[in-house]
Amino acid sequence: MSLTITEVTLLPTDGGPAGAPVDLVIEDGAIAAIAPAAGKPERHRLALPALANAHDHCRPLSPTSFGAAGKPLETWLLRLAAMPPIDPYLGALAAFGRAARGGAGSVMAHYTRFHGPMPPVEEAREIARAAREIGVRVTLAVFMRDRNPLVYGDHVTLMSALPDAARATVEAAFLQPPSSVEEQIARVEAIADAVESPTFAVQFGPNGPQWCSDSLLAAIARRSAETGRRVHMHCLETRYQRAFADRAYPEGVVERLRTLGLLTPRLALAHCVYARDEDLDRIAASGAVIATNPSSNLHLASGVAPIGEAIRRGCRVALGVDASALDEDDDVVREMRLGHFLHGGWGYETVVERGDWLAGVVANGRFANGAPGDGALKVGAPADILILDLDRLDRDAVMPVEPIDLVFARATAAHVDRLIVAGKDIVRDGTLVNVDLDGTEAALRQEYRDKIGSRAAFLGAWRDLEPAAVAHYRDGLGCC
Repeated sequence: MSLTITEVTLLPTDGGPAGAPVDLVIEDGAIAAIAPAAGKPERHRLALPALANAHDHCRPLSPTSFGAAGKPLETWLLRLAAMPPIDPYLGALAAFGRAARGGAGSVMAHYTRFHGPMPPVEEAREIARAAREIGVRVTLAVFMRDRNPLVYGDHVTLMSALPDAARATVEAAFLQPPSSVEEQIARVEAIADAVESPTFAVQFGPNGPQWCSDSLLAAIARRSAETGRRVHMHCLETRYQRAFADRAYPEGVVERLRTLGLLTPRLALAHCVYARDEDLDRIAASGAVIATNPSSNLHLASGVAPIGEAIRRGCRVALGVDASALDEDDDVVREMRLGHFLHGGWGYETVVERGDWLAGVVANGRFANGAPGDGALKVGAPADILILDLDRLDRDAVMPVEPIDLVFARATAAHVDRLIVAGKDIVRDGTLVNVDLDGTEAALRQEYRDKIGSRAAFLGAWRDLEPAAVAHYRDGLGCC
């Protein structure tokens, strides 16, 4: 398959000025040639690497629409039980469609619960089908957990404080016995056998140290070493996770991951908001990737991650939207800018230049997601290309301005003109090529509206569960 993209300006990431427009020739999914444009552009467009979303959850709609806004992670997670199970294909189609329209060519979907009622392998097939229809590269990290299903630590006191009806509802929703370590590993590998392809990968997805026993993490580490399968997990996202980790792992949670064999270049750690200098040094030495999520950390009152310090200490840093972009619109272009605003440096002391930040989060994100290449637009590289409307980006057109200034000052998903993944158009003129996203989301919303009544018991129990959970963390894990 051959495709030519004519008369686009390549975004320099080396600090140099933009050059003259070029024509990009794509053959068999790769960039075959880059040559001076044969004609004069009628429109001004800017080509840059397709962005990589290195931490997300394939969430169909925002939990804000289900009453979760304004809650720290620990109660926000519990509130997700207000979302009824829906058609996983429809949910994935909407999630991947928004990601592509937002500028992401590669997406990590850390799948933290199955919707059902179909078996997990069949549900994964539906997710892979949605990814194929959108055309985006997807990595599915299948959740794994075997402890702390309700809160970090003992939930007996919390449960005893609930009225009988609320206690029964909460027990049914959260306190079912987990599958064995062997069953969880086998499930991931069965899903991989059923759905993996050149554009759809599967990883082990332990939810995080506070939700996984040492035996589960050690088994994942062994199997990852044996097979090369990558691992994706949360780590030190909140002050309460830090407090739990300090009690559970006196030597340090990152050091425990190293001891268990998990801290390797095959590991990606999402968030790391409460990582200390010694944690960052260990992560840097291991070659593991940190996937930072600026907007999510703000939405959930988690804090601002020490990503500038991570970069100074040599950590590989990627970027994730975490289904909680600043405006809850999966805009990875804005998220990329926000990450640099927060972590690029203050005053005249620069931690990372804008071009290096962009190139780094793309390359490290692709590495963490298992996508080929580093994303650079060069001959022989995979043709994963994001094209922005430079005319709209340079809305005032008063004098020549370098494109990188415009991108980092104001670019958003609204400026996405075209997205090409593996040499195929998946967004054209700002619209998905293969899927009616508006229609998909309308159908999805209606399914949720039809089913929200099934959550009545949980919503009733929430009046007692939320204050009990808040008390658990304030009284028992409030100090970090």
